[in-house]
Amino acid sequence: MTDNTVYWYAVHTRPRWEKKVASLLQEKDIKHYCPLNKVVRQWSDRKKTILEPLFKGYVFVQVQENKKWELLATNGIVNYVHWLGKPARIREDEIDTIRRFLNEFEEVEVTENNMAVNRTVQVKQGVLMNYRGIVLELQGSKAKVRIESMGIQLSAYFDKKNLELV
Repeated sequence: MTDNTVYWYAVHTRPRWEKKVASLLQEKDIKHYCPLNKVVRQWSDRKKTILEPLFKGYVFVQVQENKKWELLATNGIVNYVHWLGKPARIREDEIDTIRRFLNEFEEVEVTENNMAVNRTVQVKQGVLMNYRGIVLELQGSKAKVRIESMGIQLSAYFDKKNLELV
């Protein structure tokens, strides 16, 4: 028995290959979606609006259940995103939500919502780079972090983008 039902899946791509994979899928007439985000980049001599993938390392594909494994032969595709040991199916309404959101907003940022109070973090850049501390509170894009050094405690607000979980 073959399953001709069509589902959306997310595939991992090689680093910085999202647009290339989308182009290869287009050539094969495979329905796909590579969400692109309009971002303004500053160079030393100019500003330019570019389109960059919203989800680094991922492209969404819609294929028949019985043909999904053939897709892995596409250059640049590493594997499917798995959930509970199987390629994760993505609902059509989730794809539509992403499309509507990108049509409405520019310079969208994808962040994981795993920063929480009492979690240990490390500062990624700046004067306190590589220092570790405990998140005391979260306020929008900022996190108040307590850093212990030289027998004293320092508390400061850091941009969440400048912190990583340890």
